Amino acid sequence: MPAFTKKLTYYGSFFAISLLLTGCKKNNDPAVVTYPDKATATAPVVLLEINGVKVYNGGFGSAIVKDPQSADHFYLLTDRGPNIDGMISDSKIFAKPDFCPQIGKFKLEGTTLTLVQTIEMKNAAGVKINGLPNPDGQGGTGEKAFDTNGNAITPSADGLDPEGMTIAPDGTFWLADEYGPHLLHLDANGKTIERINPFGNGTGGRKIPLVFAKRRANRGMEGLTLTPDGKTLVGIMQSPMYNPSKSAVKDSKVTRILTYDLTTGASKQFVYVLETSNLLNSEIVAVSNTVFLVLERDGEYAGDPSKPAIYKRVYKIDITNATDISDAANGEKGKLYGGKTVDELLDTPALQAAGITPVSKSLLVDILKLSLSYPHDKAEGLAIINSTTIAISNDDDFGVVGLGTVTAKILPSTNTVDQNTIFFIKLSTPLY
Repeated sequence: MPAFTKKLTYYGSFFAISLLLTGCKKNNDPAVVTYPDKATATAPVVLLEINGVKVYNGGFGSAIVKDPQSADHFYLLTDRGPNIDGMISDSKIFAKPDFCPQIGKFKLEGTTLTLVQTIEMKNAAGVKINGLPNPDGQGGTGEKAFDTNGNAITPSADGLDPEGMTIAPDGTFWLADEYGPHLLHLDANGKTIERINPFGNGTGGRKIPLVFAKRRANRGMEGLTLTPDGKTLVGIMQSPMYNPSKSAVKDSKVTRILTYDLTTGASKQFVYVLETSNLLNSEIVAVSNTVFLVLERDGEYAGDPSKPAIYKRVYKIDITNATDISDAANGEKGKLYGGKTVDELLDTPALQAAGITPVSKSLLVDILKLSLSYPHDKAEGLAIINSTTIAISNDDDFGVVGLGTVTAKILPSTNTVDQNTIFFIKLSTPLY
């Protein structure tokens, strides 16, 4: 076997495998692509203006995947669309309620990202979906949706808040969202092939464990990857689930990883422990069938002197020796330990006392200690470029934030509106 082929196989990446199978054209060879420290998406379309504030069709960056067939192209994911927090508890104001979540294909040109294709998501009937909250019992989280005039918006069974994305070897997409949570399978044109959730009301009727319906509103399944053998989806929850209740997990650092066998529908669950209880998981990406990278972060702006960011880190984890906490009875609270849910065990000592071994983790990169002058709050996308390079993308929130009123999302360190950017980080130690 040629050395180059051996190397691709050892990398364990279906991206590399797909590249090998489709043929390595010279202009697509990763060796001839120079990755800058960062590249920024330019000239996003203005969706609308609200009181002089421009709402952009940015929003790309909730997830990032390198095109398996082209080293200088990337797929980036939007979430449910431009929205801000409302004044009512668990309410959201949607600036554009009919926004269709989408995947953008971008070409890297120097330090610029150029949008070359937009893939809008559609349901199984080919009708565009939206980003509105789901009805109760169909993925609803209790969030209440309003338009900018204060009118209530009816929940939608087609609603999706996509946050994680991976590409299968056949070129189809798998997404994870923060509502159901739903696992959504899309064809290359964005049409739904299958939707899998804890309720079994998605296309195809397959389910993930019922306990995942305990996800916290707007903190559902944030990251998703596919193992290199193409057999297993692996998703990570953004935060500890409200299991059995919000108060019971107040100081919990316990989050869950789900593995889902695409052939059999069998699943396993593992514990990932956050560094502190106020942090979030943003992404997971496969290095091998058992080793993954996880992006863990706070929600603060880097460079904000009033409330500076502290944690934006990438960890390398291994599930090999971790305890499978799956519940054979598929109860709504999952498997109990001493009468408690896994989520309310709170931290590593309590988990170990219950006989649970979390996934092992070691720090790979502390983004804020690099010489990147990282200015963003939401480091959300993570991709492996090669053995010594990873990529981080940010969610720019369509250029708007606010509480009750839409305002421009300004980065404190640059005094400019946030824009989608990919940071290419060179590793001091190879991944494989």
